[in-house]
Amino acid sequence: MMKGANVAVPLAAVRVELGWRSGPGVPDADASALLLAGGKVRSDNDFVFYNQPAHPSGAVRHEGKQQGATVLDLLSVQLDRVEAQIDSIVIAASADGGTFGQFHGLYVRLVDPAGGAEVARFDSTGASTETAFVLGELYRRQGAWKFRAVGQGYDTGLSGLATDFGISVDEDPAPAAQQPITPPPTQQSGQAGDRPINMTKLSLTKDAPSASLTKRGVTGGTMRVNLNWSNGKSGLFGKKSGTTVDLDLCCMWELTNGNKGLVHAVGNFGSLETEPYVRLDKDDRTGDDDAGENLHINLDHVGDFRRLLVYANIYEGASDLRGVQATATLHPVGSPPIEMKVDGCNDNSRAIVLALIENIGGELVVRREGVFVPPPAEPPHWVNQAVDQAYGWGLSWVAGKRKS
Repeated sequence: MMKGANVAVPLAAVRVELGWRSGPGVPDADASALLLAGGKVRSDNDFVFYNQPAHPSGAVRHEGKQQGATVLDLLSVQLDRVEAQIDSIVIAASADGGTFGQFHGLYVRLVDPAGGAEVARFDSTGASTETAFVLGELYRRQGAWKFRAVGQGYDTGLSGLATDFGISVDEDPAPAAQQPITPPPTQQSGQAGDRPINMTKLSLTKDAPSASLTKRGVTGGTMRVNLNWSNGKSGLFGKKSGTTVDLDLCCMWELTNGNKGLVHAVGNFGSLETEPYVRLDKDDRTGDDDAGENLHINLDHVGDFRRLLVYANIYEGASDLRGVQATATLHPVGSPPIEMKVDGCNDNSRAIVLALIENIGGELVVRREGVFVPPPAEPPHWVNQAVDQAYGWGLSWVAGKRKS
């Protein structure tokens, strides 16, 4: 599509893909959506992005990233569930740690989620110092939906873009224990008592590897841990290489009562309501599920945790983790997401330790590990056992069998 062009969208639902080519010096980007009535949001709830991933109506959701040679950030839009007052949905992008002049091959694409057919595509070109873009908009005309290619840039970032559409943005976030909250759906933006949206997110790195969940205002709820993988040589790991790779997200746990164990896809998916208060949502054996595998941790039982070790291993389909980049994102309730990126495997490691979460004197602290663990040199070569030995967990090991 050319800038300014429009096309009919005769579907009940679409998947929106923000995409760009990864590479050295290319920053990250985040997709967002603003649901508008008469050109403005009705309240801050009409803004869907990484810190507020679902609209109250369920019509729009931020689905997260897929890493690869082409990086994707995804939104899902159920057009048949969009409220009658909403006449347009703005599709935006914001740069994280750079400008859009540093991006290559930036585009937005609408896809039929049922069959994968492309409905519309707009390739954005000519960017320079912009830090946010309105790439396109879905809008109603005579009861039907259309998509228009926009391509309008902003030098003021996501907060400046959002403010233009009526969002109340917190430019100076409060301390973690007093993080701003989003108003209920009935409250209009700008009304008395309305609290601004917090747009910050945290990345743990080698230089700044740890953060206190407690000090960031996390007091309970279920924290989701999501993992995305990519292979630098062949795109999205297991999808573009033609090889089916089975990757398992795992969690070793130890409670204050001395009980300990392992949540993983071979044997024990765990439980949120009873010990260990950690659960794996599913076993994605092919990598075809865009949501990947997720761990859920019940932080209402934070006093029961001593430590949790989050890691992943290759069950089958590849010999080691060379060339693999992993991004783990923690999504605590009431606090911005915490992201950790790990790469650089240069041996025969089949496991990557992502994060250690510890209860230190009642304070829950998460630490980026970034440790690759090779299998034991002696049989039976169990990778999980090697992780146990590296971190001194002290579990007993027997052969397990995956359920069909």
